Amino acid sequence: MIYHLLAATIAFFLDRLIGDPPHLPHPVRWIGSLIHFLEQRLNKGTAKRGKGVIMLFLVLFVTGTASFLLVFAFYRLHPAAGVAAEAMIIASTIACRSLKEAGLSVYQPLKSGDMTEARIKLSYIVGRDTERLDEGEITRGAIETIAENTSDGVTAPLFWALIGGAPGAMLYRAINTCDSMVGYQNERYKQFGWASARVDDLVNWLPARLTSLLMLCSFPESSYSKKCVWQIVSRDAKKHPSPNSGWCEAAVAGLLGIQLGGVNTYKGQVSHRAEMGEPFRQKTAEDIVLANRIMERSSFLFLLMMWIGGIGYEVARSWF
Repeated sequence: MIYHLLAATIAFFLDRLIGDPPHLPHPVRWIGSLIHFLEQRLNKGTAKRGKGVIMLFLVLFVTGTASFLLVFAFYRLHPAAGVAAEAMIIASTIACRSLKEAGLSVYQPLKSGDMTEARIKLSYIVGRDTERLDEGEITRGAIETIAENTSDGVTAPLFWALIGGAPGAMLYRAINTCDSMVGYQNERYKQFGWASARVDDLVNWLPARLTSLLMLCSFPESSYSKKCVWQIVSRDAKKHPSPNSGWCEAAVAGLLGIQLGGVNTYKGQVSHRAEMGEPFRQKTAEDIVLANRIMERSSFLFLLMMWIGGIGYEVARSWF
């Protein structure tokens, strides 16, 4: 476990340093290509739910086997080589820097008053229509993306890296990518993506709730007490369509004293998302910067919590 902790820590700071260079090959793109290949061939005819299970199994088998064999080979060379290989793989599953940059790409034109550019940048990171959004709604879209992906993109892969090293992080990312590509409640994917969506809910259940709690500790400059924020989280988290995403979104909304959720439009179709938080004040562009701060601090606290838990585990194992 100590090797996994070392690798996850190196990966965390490696991601903070260089992020995801666009010119380098990325394992998630390979996973996405495999999912697309299998979906095109299996998502047809009858028994789509069973075929979706087969697709998920094949993606996890290929991803897990490849990452395990690669890490195993490097550990056979030397433990330091194994830790380095794990760190590189785990770093590819983390998106802390990319998430921050995505938020800032919306914040910068919004702050300078370039609403057209802010809407365009937001459209790169959300699925909703952005052409007519005002400052508050643009801000809401960016904050919701940052809050939700603090768990999906940072703390959850770190959690599974602690449990299973680089193969654990890659298996998590494969599940998450399956859900992102086929886990929709529409006619094409409702049955085929059922397994991907359910397994994604399962592997995110604990990391999302731990991250939400750590968010409350990461922003002491909040104008609202932890008790007040926790009341908002416990009341509103379950309103989200996802059993996990609402925990982080509600925590950020409570800490900032704003309201998230509301009316979204997807290709002209209006959809209402339940509101989370209390509208103690209006949302402004600066809230994107504050959401990034919460994301970065809670991610670091999550890493610290992993070290405390990992060392405690090793000590307890030595005693027994």
